[in-house]
Amino acid sequence: MGAAGSKLEKALGDQFPEGERYFGLENFGNTCYCNSVLQALYFCVPFREQLLEYYANNKSITDAEENLLTCLADLFSQISSQKKKTGVIAPKRFVQRLKKQNELFRSYMHQDAHEFLNFLLNELVDILEKEAQAAKNDQETSPPSERLQMDLRIV
Repeated sequence: MGAAGSKLEKALGDQFPEGERYFGLENFGNTCYCNSVLQALYFCVPFREQLLEYYANNKSITDAEENLLTCLADLFSQISSQKKKTGVIAPKRFVQRLKKQNELFRSYMHQDAHEFLNFLLNELVDILEKEAQAAKNDQETSPPSERLQMDLRIV
């Protein structure tokens, strides 16, 4: 921890959870609804672990394929890979993608965190379902030899 440790680290001392990161998210003009939901999702450990696994398996996604899922996975990866245990991260890429995708969140008006959570979770499900369907279609249209290789990789 050392002299550079945060007040939180000093207050918790030896009780600071091993491997955990506590990062605030910078506010970009009334994005507190978004930040609070993202922080709650980050501390839902099964959700975070699945998202980080998704990120590890899909790091090579290009900007053309960028969506809320890839932006969220990248944000969670940034937080979890920090050397410091506490700090602040700017979720610029995620907020930009959110505003690009849904005009409701483009204004500087206050938004409802519950509505944002519903939108985000529904969007993530839609993205994953489309990816699963595309993978299924790819497997069905590939030659038998490639299908056998894919099946062997899955096992």
